[in-house]
Amino acid sequence: MKVTVDFEECLKDSPRFRATLEEVEGDVTELELKLDKLVKLCIAMIDTGKAFCTANKQFMNGIRDLAQYSCKDNLVEASLTKFSDTLQEMINYHNILFDQIQRSIKTQLQTFVKEDIRKFKDAKKQFEKVSEEKENALVKNAQVQRNKQHEVEEATNILTATRKCFRHIALDYVLQINVLQSKRRAEILKSMLSFMYAHLAFFHQGYDLFSELEPNMKELGAQLDQLAVDAAKEKRDMEQKHSTIQQKDYSSDDTKLEYNVDAANGIVMEGYLFKRASNAFKTWNRRWFSIQNNQLVYQKKFKDNPTVVVEDLRLCTVKHCEDIERRFCFEVVSPTKSCMLQADSEKLRQAWIKAVQTSIATAYREKGDESEKQEKKSSASTGSLESGTETKEKLLKGESALQRVQCIPGNAACCDCGLADPRWASINLGITLCIECSGIHRSLGVHFSKVRSLTLDSWEPELLKLMCELGNDVINRIYEAKLEKVGVKKPQSGSQRQEKEAYIRAKYVERKFVEKQAASVLLPEPGTKVLPPSQEEKRHSGPEKSLLAGEQGAASQKVRSSGSGIQPSTDDSREHLASTISANSLYEAEGDKQESPVFCDSKQPSPGLRLYQAAFEKNLPHMAEALAHGAEVNWVNVEENKATPLIQAVRGGSLVTCEFLLQNGANVNIRDMKGRGPLHHATVLGHTGQVCLFLKRGANQHATDEDGKDPLSIAVEAANADIVTLLRLARMNEEMRESEGLYGQPGDEIYQDIFRDFSQMASNNPEKLNRFQQSDSQKS
Repeated sequence: MKVTVDFEECLKDSPRFRATLEEVEGDVTELELKLDKLVKLCIAMIDTGKAFCTANKQFMNGIRDLAQYSCKDNLVEASLTKFSDTLQEMINYHNILFDQIQRSIKTQLQTFVKEDIRKFKDAKKQFEKVSEEKENALVKNAQVQRNKQHEVEEATNILTATRKCFRHIALDYVLQINVLQSKRRAEILKSMLSFMYAHLAFFHQGYDLFSELEPNMKELGAQLDQLAVDAAKEKRDMEQKHSTIQQKDYSSDDTKLEYNVDAANGIVMEGYLFKRASNAFKTWNRRWFSIQNNQLVYQKKFKDNPTVVVEDLRLCTVKHCEDIERRFCFEVVSPTKSCMLQADSEKLRQAWIKAVQTSIATAYREKGDESEKQEKKSSASTGSLESGTETKEKLLKGESALQRVQCIPGNAACCDCGLADPRWASINLGITLCIECSGIHRSLGVHFSKVRSLTLDSWEPELLKLMCELGNDVINRIYEAKLEKVGVKKPQSGSQRQEKEAYIRAKYVERKFVEKQAASVLLPEPGTKVLPPSQEEKRHSGPEKSLLAGEQGAASQKVRSSGSGIQPSTDDSREHLASTISANSLYEAEGDKQESPVFCDSKQPSPGLRLYQAAFEKNLPHMAEALAHGAEVNWVNVEENKATPLIQAVRGGSLVTCEFLLQNGANVNIRDMKGRGPLHHATVLGHTGQVCLFLKRGANQHATDEDGKDPLSIAVEAANADIVTLLRLARMNEEMRESEGLYGQPGDEIYQDIFRDFSQMASNNPEKLNRFQQSDSQKS
């Protein structure tokens, strides 16, 4: 409502003027209340809007988190990211809107109320004060008596001054009222217009923003229609699969168990197995096992780092375990430890064993292919001339082992299936094998066959010479002697693995094709003294005892003549062996005769005695044949101070013979009646190479004989510097490992290098180790 106060009426100070003032004052008071309320509502709206923006921002952050979570789904991630960006823009527009509202409503109207209305109130106070003074002057002027001229003049002057002041203040008050009435319209409308323009800009920005987003929204809507169709199809497929699986019989977990050596994720097989702990309580714990990356690993929880059971499957074997109370157990054995595992059923156990065996064969194949590539690359990039040191290193690493072993007769093809270019070997049998047959040999256990790669593994010189002393032809004449007679067909390279496995097990484990002991099986070399077969029943009688004593007496005489022991002799070459052994007579069968563990008949020596004799004679084919006939590698000759074949091999002076017995399970610490083991005898005889070999194989150098002497004291008395050096180095290395808690570790590198050099000399240049004996002979 617009109220105008006339200036003329102000001068008259009429009742109409007073009524108008009263109306105007009431209107201004109500206006002030309305404006205060509007400002408060605006402040509340702004605060609520900011709270909305905060909640909206949190919601937008939730959308972004969901987008990041859906990073594997490009459609979801891209759409949610786009939406969150749009919402962020809308939040920014909201904040701009609230800032403009605050300036247009809150700031402008508050300024109008605080400044213009305050001026009106101040003018009103002055007007009311001067009006009261005017009334008082009028009353006083009216009350003055005529006869009091002085008072009349004073009252008249006060009234005149008061009226003049009233007119001035009244006119200012009316001016303030009229200005306020005029200004309030402009201020209110200006504020509201600014408010509405802020909303107009806000909605225009939102419209433009969503207009840009609209094509993406329409595209997404079309994709959602297709997604709905696909979801319906997937639902039908899953319902059908659910129904199919529900109809199958899953009464046991091993209904369908498969392994895949070419799995994309590298996991050949996985599943739960019980594992026996290595602690004193031998507790069993269920763990998730898997075969992956040529390793056997397990874990308790999925997020746990897998615990490696076997670092390299090529170095392990797997076998059934029937000697414990729990069922379905099998054992994975590596060179450093063994792990006892239990499956939930027999099918699962067989599947795991098969998976491990297949993984071993695959690992061999992969490493073999890699080695071949490296060999071709190195051969193309290096010249033909090499220094002596390089040749020695290559020999140790096995790079020349393949060529040296394959040149032996029969070794160019696999001993069991005939596949050409075999790259694996059984070191205790002395044969070469293909990759598949080597895997089968590993499954037999190390007590039957010890498999090693001709290209990947390091080869010690004595082991390499052992391989060159036997070969596929020699071993097959022993282990396949009755093959044609029993009517069994030897598998070929293309035969099934099951056929090969059955044949190899029959050949080496059951020994079905070994010819029974016959008179022509074991013929002595020319000039070699061997007990007549008829004297075996009288091992304890005089003739045989005197014969053996005569042989050893002759050896003792040679020891005394040299001052420290017999002259170590090198092993015979393959050509000499071929010239002294008749293959036809050596492996010619005479029929199947039943034999006892000790005597095959009254005319033949027991396999143990044959092994004992052949060990002294350095005849590896005869030793292999004796083992094939069931000879105990640790057989004890009670008539010869309880000596073993290994002690006889020491007396014979052959390093390779000792290595053959050790590879076939000979105990390096069995002692004779005088308390002397192989290490004692090798020290007494001055066989440095054998001492080195026995120390490497764990011989106990602290053992004392019946005279209380250990090998070191014997070597010191004989002044054999080489053997003293080896024994003292071994003792120092042992003490060092025990003091540092490294028992069972490889030991010091210097120690290893020195023993490696002695092994090289003993195998390749034995004359260098004979300087002790030669110097003593010259002195005598």
